[in-house]
Amino acid sequence: MRKIYVIGIGAGDPDQLTVQAVKALNHVDVFFLLDKGEEKSDLIALRHEILRRHIDGRAYRLVEARDPERDRVADSAAYPGAVDDWRSRRAALYERMIIDELGEGPGEDRTGAFLVWGDPALYDSTLAVLEEILERGRVRFDHEVIPGISSVSALAARHRVGLNRVGRPVQITTGRRLAEDWPEGVDDVVVMLDAHQSFRHHLAADPVIHWGAYVGTEDEILVSGRLSEVAGRIEELRSAARSRKGWIMDTYLLRRD
Repeated sequence: MRKIYVIGIGAGDPDQLTVQAVKALNHVDVFFLLDKGEEKSDLIALRHEILRRHIDGRAYRLVEARDPERDRVADSAAYPGAVDDWRSRRAALYERMIIDELGEGPGEDRTGAFLVWGDPALYDSTLAVLEEILERGRVRFDHEVIPGISSVSALAARHRVGLNRVGRPVQITTGRRLAEDWPEGVDDVVVMLDAHQSFRHHLAADPVIHWGAYVGTEDEILVSGRLSEVAGRIEELRSAARSRKGWIMDTYLLRRD
């Protein structure tokens, strides 16, 4: 049977791969890479560097395809539908790649892999897409998930802080949710996928913020302090970085007294 590895590759540093991930890389025949356009070509370059650095002489093939575009301007009500549509188009693409590039006969490449930024279990669609493909029933495969160091873990490590305080919960949420309200019952909130600096909605509470962009890469930017004191600086750094690179990935921890 065909086998697919879903391998977490960490938040950007090729040295963040686990020993388990390196072992999995060295069992793969075909790596599926999604091209997200010229602006994000360094994301593909990082994956090439990971393979160059960690595969020990094994022959493998690279198969690249253009990632489907997603509607990123949908309002909150339309957002779930936009994500479902995008995932279905991704599922059709992945399904075709698996059928075309992997086989079950003698001498055929049987093992493929998707290299997932961060950890496959945290705000990533790959597992849901593969489940949708299996439900369609056109192709059979086994799949194994290799956890990775998430941007959340990398952020906490770079700021030298714990994500939670003694006996207290921590919640991971999105910028869209934070813009609606502070999560009930928690004082420590990690925010991902925030394109609009939703921390601005909570300036009055003045929590501490530990913010990071491109964490683990050569372009890493870190800012920490009271939100009232550093919010403007974060916005300026974020805008400049996005203009320079064409994209940005940032994460932050808000800590309320």
